[in-house]
Amino acid sequence: MTYNEFQTSLKGTGLPADVLPLVAALWWDARGNWSRAHEIAQDIDSADGAWVHAYLHRKEGDAWNAGYWYGRAGRTDCQLSLSEEWQEITRSLLEE
Repeated sequence: MTYNEFQTSLKGTGLPADVLPLVAALWWDARGNWSRAHEIAQDIDSADGAWVHAYLHRKEGDAWNAGYWYGRAGRTDCQLSLSEEWQEITRSLLEE
């Protein structure tokens, strides 16, 4: 799936089939369901999982928790806007 196809799917009625769980988390986040996105991300023990988890806590406004997860992801705290970071993570996970 390309980034543009993923963006289009956000206007649809359901999560696209066969997307990676972290991509699904970002889909739920973009659809306004932070809790569902967090449920998915917190169960994925990888650097990418920690990155999505960090982004979600940053979006929540919990800077300390976000910083912890950025560290687990091997990243520094993000200075981009939330929408820019969401795009960066999504593109990275979709490997564009």
